[in-house]
Amino acid sequence: MAQQVPLATRVKQIIEVDGLRFRDLDGDGALTPFEDWRLGPAERAADLVSRMSPEEKIGLMVISSRPMGISQHNPEFTSHDGVLDEQYLPIKLDPHTSAGIPFEGTTQMIESLHMRHFILREEPTGSRIATWINTMNEVAEGTRWGIPVVVAANSKNEAGGFKMGGTPQDQPFAQWPGTLGLAATGSIELIESFAEHSRAEWVASGLRKGYMYMADVFTDPRWFRGQGTFGEDPEFVATAMSAIVRGFQGEAGPSADGVALTTKHFPGGGARENGTDPHYAEGSLNIYPTPGSLEQYHLPPFQAAIDAGTSSIMPYYAIPSEEKSSTPQGRLTEFEQVGFAFNREVLDLLRTMGHRGYINSDSGVLSKMAWGVEELTTAQRVGRAVMAGTDIFADTNDIASVREAFVSGHFTSQRLDEAAQLLLEELFALGLFENPYADPEEADRVVASAEATAAAADAHRRSVVLAKNHDAVLPLRPDSLAGKTVYVELMEQGITVKALDALRSRLEQAHPEVEFTTDFRRADVAIVLMKPFVGAYFEFVGIADLAIDDHSHVDIAKVQQIRESVDTMVIGLNAMYPWLLDVIEPLADGLLIGFESDYATMVDAVLGGYAPSGRLPITFPIDAGAIAVGEDGRCASPNDVPGYAKEQHMDGRPYVYVDADGNRYELGHGLTYGVI
Repeated sequence: MAQQVPLATRVKQIIEVDGLRFRDLDGDGALTPFEDWRLGPAERAADLVSRMSPEEKIGLMVISSRPMGISQHNPEFTSHDGVLDEQYLPIKLDPHTSAGIPFEGTTQMIESLHMRHFILREEPTGSRIATWINTMNEVAEGTRWGIPVVVAANSKNEAGGFKMGGTPQDQPFAQWPGTLGLAATGSIELIESFAEHSRAEWVASGLRKGYMYMADVFTDPRWFRGQGTFGEDPEFVATAMSAIVRGFQGEAGPSADGVALTTKHFPGGGARENGTDPHYAEGSLNIYPTPGSLEQYHLPPFQAAIDAGTSSIMPYYAIPSEEKSSTPQGRLTEFEQVGFAFNREVLDLLRTMGHRGYINSDSGVLSKMAWGVEELTTAQRVGRAVMAGTDIFADTNDIASVREAFVSGHFTSQRLDEAAQLLLEELFALGLFENPYADPEEADRVVASAEATAAAADAHRRSVVLAKNHDAVLPLRPDSLAGKTVYVELMEQGITVKALDALRSRLEQAHPEVEFTTDFRRADVAIVLMKPFVGAYFEFVGIADLAIDDHSHVDIAKVQQIRESVDTMVIGLNAMYPWLLDVIEPLADGLLIGFESDYATMVDAVLGGYAPSGRLPITFPIDAGAIAVGEDGRCASPNDVPGYAKEQHMDGRPYVYVDADGNRYELGHGLTYGVI
């Protein structure tokens, strides 16, 4: 006899059949196949699809950012004691879209538009997230089929990750180093631990869908989103993706105690044209100037994610440029000049690689980022994408255009049923048809728990790379600092006196044996922490200049003044890109590199609290000439090849930065201390 699974209901009844309990979601008093948890997700989904109207199926095909009630300042526009936002907006302003369409309230979206997929942008407490999702599911449970709501979010557990929206009540999940920082540890076991701890926080909060992780290989050093990758080594990225997918979802795909993932951005966003990004028109191309680069460098991590059973995959916005690529690229031969969400050959390749789940477009492909199909109407864009293989459209509530596309014959009933089937299978696999509710009190116990925070702190330590240690000046032990004063500086975008004072206070409390000063002119040792920044997410601001100076929010003149005033200078670089190091490295006796690594943890390494063990997950270019863009728009080093392999394609010219001590700053470089 089957083992009873846990059930939870707030609206519909529970019925008993063969001594087992089931939710009577259609309210007919009998056990309908889609209600029978003893059946597999595919069989249950097929039964439910056969019963649904076209309108109900269409509602499944969009996923929209959905503000919470706590973000609504007017209580009159909320319901359920302020939990749900119900305001109707004639036009919603959003950086992903230029559609100018209305934005309905939460209940209307669920009941009238039949939407079931939403994106969380805020970061409130775990209990508030759980309460919000529970309430949406209570509304959904009262509809004809009781189809549950699933809420997705971008990665929430890495420091410095991309975030949109927020409230004064924000309480982040446990904050690990950035994704590049996880890669810098070189440890798949640590990445497995990251997935395990993070999954627990997500599930406890009711978040069962992640728009993560990036399987892209970081090949163009200027790409703004490279910081969200696992680096430039395709083999390591592939292994990391396998661990991440299995760790969040479960060993055999999405499970009742797992988080379904959307792996992105197929077929690899790293092959940028000089770092430009397809969030704006100037970056709308993926280019493959190097023969074989797509298959050799960019596809392996996606194959690993597919083999691990990733629930869905997100194609990128970009168009594969035929003009600027060496064609064919393995199995990609036609190079259809439309964005990947509309590109039948690319999405057919995805299916050929074995992807069984659904295909989730990136945000804004129906309006602002409809590259290659700009001349089509929105409904025609919908039809083009769906017939190419796209099953759901991200960050839109444009049900009207999907309906128009279907009624006008731009996509078929067969494709409508296929998309609904795949989208429902995920909900069944996650167990949401049995229990879509989370315990708010449990969420607050699990989110940012002491155990998760301790594991994250260990990861921060292991993410720090000791790149240079001239004359073994580090670590600065108490005996070497006797009678000396230490100055700490922090340079990053938007730094405030309050934030710097807080960091200095934290360091003083952690290291009472060290005499700190706030005046570098009276210091013997300086620790200069910096996080350079350039670029913009939605706007082309020119080809990124990777020099570290004032334009990247580092006061290089002050750094030089500090150097002239002290005997010893250590620089802690928190890197988003593989920056040009030719200005700062010669000034440093010791250079540590982190990737959204905790600043105090980096200082702890300087002072001998632990021996750094990180290794560079990316290669740093030797100078501006190595990444220079000529008048013809071609880069001196190939955009589609990882840094460690670029010199193979540069006619003998160097690419890798070499410091004054002869250290090569390429993939895998990292020093350590002796016995501490």
